[in-house]
This record gives sequence, structure tokens and C-alpha cells, in this order.
Amino acid sequence: MYLRGEPLFAFGHGLSYTTFKYGELNLTAKQLGRAGSLTATVEVTNSGQRSGDEVVQLYVRDLEASVKRPIKELRGFERIRLQPGESRKVTFTVPAAKLAFYDEPRHDFVVEPGEFEIQVGSSSEDIRSHARFEVQ
Repeated sequence: MYLRGEPLFAFGHGLSYTTFKYGELNLTAKQLGRAGSLTATVEVTNSGQRSGDEVVQLYVRDLEASVKRPIKELRGFERIRLQPGESRKVTFTVPAAKLAFYDEPRHDFVVEPGEFEIQVGSSSEDIRSHARFEVQ
């Protein structure tokens, strides 16, 4: 979770007989309350010559944490099958609760205010698009 070096195989590592192109990541909000949620949408296109499956993965990163947090945390994924040239929008709902961490002194899960980044890609090392938002 805290590795700064290169793992032998990244989470989500795998081979495909085709290629996928990711569009821009769109968020329904740039600010989020501690009890709210937002929606993240990305369009994925099979840019190769064969049909194939892609596992679209969503990671969250806390950019201003007061405690040591993982570099990125998997918070959603969806497997899609696309024919050559086919596109599909993949949508994830991100409730503020998915941004929480366990605070030892409080003995409770806490969502801190600050800036966060959502990243989408085909593996933890192959991030294709990202967007930032703020928790208030």
C-alpha cells in the first residue's frame, strides 16, 4: 500500500489481444460534503482490431492527509466487453464514506477535508485519466 518502488506485477496486470483508449474523466461535482457522493464517468473505446474485455479500475488518492495514507486505493472496478471500435461510458458512484480512514484516537472512521484525486485505468500502474475534487 505504501510502496514507492516498482512491484514485480502491478495490481490489475494482464495481457489483452486488443487495446483500449480512455477519454477524459468527468466528475459531477468538484466539491463534496462529508456525507455526500459524486459520480465519475469515463468513456472507454476498443481501439484495437479484436473484441476484448477491459477491467476499468477506479483509484482514490488523498492529497492532503494528516496521517500516512496509501498512495492510491482501489475503490471500484467494472469489467466491460467491447467490439473493435465500440465505446462505452463507465460510471462509478463515489460516496464520501469511501474516502474514510480509521482514526485510532477517535476509534472511528473519519473523512478529512482536503483535496483528493480520482484516477481510472486498466491497472494500478496504467492510469489513463484523473480528476481532482475537494472534500469540505
